[in-house]
Amino acid sequence: MRALVTGATGFTGGHLSRRLKQDGHTVRVLARSPDKAAALQSEGFESVIGDLSDEPALAKAVAGIEVVFHVAALYRIDAVADSQFHTVNVEGTRRLLEASLKSGVRRVVHTSTVGVHGHIERAPADETYPFGPRDAYQQSKCDGERLAASFQERGLDVVIVRPVGIFGPQDTRFLKLFKAIARRRFVMLGSGTSLYQLTYVEDLVRGMMLCAERAQASGQVFIIAGPPAVALNQLIEEVAKAVEAPVPHLRLPLWPFQLIAPACQAVCRAIGVEPPLYPRRLEFFSDSRSFTTEKAKRLLGYVPQISLQEGIGRTAAWYREKGLL
Repeated sequence: MRALVTGATGFTGGHLSRRLKQDGHTVRVLARSPDKAAALQSEGFESVIGDLSDEPALAKAVAGIEVVFHVAALYRIDAVADSQFHTVNVEGTRRLLEASLKSGVRRVVHTSTVGVHGHIERAPADETYPFGPRDAYQQSKCDGERLAASFQERGLDVVIVRPVGIFGPQDTRFLKLFKAIARRRFVMLGSGTSLYQLTYVEDLVRGMMLCAERAQASGQVFIIAGPPAVALNQLIEEVAKAVEAPVPHLRLPLWPFQLIAPACQAVCRAIGVEPPLYPRRLEFFSDSRSFTTEKAKRLLGYVPQISLQEGIGRTAAWYREKGLL
């Protein structure tokens, strides 16, 4: 296929682009940075310089494309205004979808997040679980999903993917956790019994490609996840094994931190610095994230291949190789 990948300079988009190319597909990327675009061109990718606000660049990017993988997004960053999430994740998505419809793109695989569901009280959740966004980022992803789905009625085939806890080599989102455990600085807040689920990036990429290829995927929403969720305590034990550190035993109650986090966030925002403590960070300890991939298995034949232990081991090895631990 001829594919366009937005967000190709990021973690998931980069893995997806390289896998598509490896499998023999022609891949074009949309990149904001001329330097990063040039680097991707040196790897054999076509590139278009621009972003989701640049309509001429979007029209050029989708020209002659069969499948668009929309991965680019503004992710959860505390130092940006809430309105920016809507600008990028909703209005930017609208521009890309309009350009894709006009150009005759066969299918758009739109990347959302299971964060649209918020805390999972009845585990494991499937694609019909109610939306429960808890911040501006998650709300923007909800709105982006609804927008993407509306284009199905206008004749553009859209498949929505909700990934779960993406990790693997080249990811730095979980580096803080691995580093804290490796350096004996991790402190468990609360009981550690909430459920947490991870997805190794190679599994996610396979799931996204199935969404592009399978006719049964048309107009559907799929949760793409790794092996079943485990208690947070077990996750920490697995990371400790991988980084060859003792299992952390220091534990503090969660509720005092939940009380002071909003004030800490407000003060830091007022003075323009990244807060060391804020409500979203505490969700790691409080919110359960447990999902089923039964629909993806039934319609796509998707089954995760990488176990939690293997994925954590590979990730820790990459961190060590890069001198990050």
